[in-house]
Amino acid sequence: MSEQTHFGYQNVTPDEKTRRVRGVFDSVAGKYDVMNDLMSGGLHRLWKRFALAVSGVRAGSRVLDLAGGTGDLARLFAERAGPTGRVILTDINRAMLTTGRDKLLDRGVVLPVVQCSAEALPFAPRAFDCVSIAFGLRNVTRKDLALAEMRRVTRPGGLALVLEFSKVATPLAPAYDWYSFNVLPRLGRMIAGDADSYRYLAESIRMHPDQETLKGMMVAAGFDRVDYYNLAAGVVAVHVGRVY
Repeated sequence: MSEQTHFGYQNVTPDEKTRRVRGVFDSVAGKYDVMNDLMSGGLHRLWKRFALAVSGVRAGSRVLDLAGGTGDLARLFAERAGPTGRVILTDINRAMLTTGRDKLLDRGVVLPVVQCSAEALPFAPRAFDCVSIAFGLRNVTRKDLALAEMRRVTRPGGLALVLEFSKVATPLAPAYDWYSFNVLPRLGRMIAGDADSYRYLAESIRMHPDQETLKGMMVAAGFDRVDYYNLAAGVVAVHVGRVY
């Protein structure tokens, strides 16, 4: 039997998931920022700033932002790292990477951009003080490989950040489910002309490892210490993996 993974609630082959995820982000790239603001009521900007606050990034830091999309977090890192630092924006999806590069250039921010898979990073071991992935890990086919790669390129004394949707507090779950499966696809249809991609978003969140499971996966990937912070009652979580 061929290897299987999840695309939302569907069982598919790894290659099929990669192809379908590419299709999702090809479709939504142009409206990605608008939809993020609408879906989260702008909270995603605060979540990213929290990730920045716990990142330890400072002047001169070397930072790798994986699945960086339209560059919000990379821009914040670049402001903190300053002219003596180095921030690299990556994404596997060309449409998202192009959108992010253009958005950064419009703001006067020039960063190196690299199209690559988080599962096979084209960077040397121990090259970065901080490696981040925000709202991208759940779309990675082989998460264990991506986490191992993040560990490989993080220098001793550095850390990796995973900002991702997670398991919401139980009392809020019914309301959150209703919003996710009723409101999100309708917003997607009205704003981005694509309800299916946002239905996949809701499903992919439910299939993503919860807080403790992801912590265990990061420990298994070789991080020496892993902590996490729940935001918005667990709607999202920031996992911090440290390398000693």
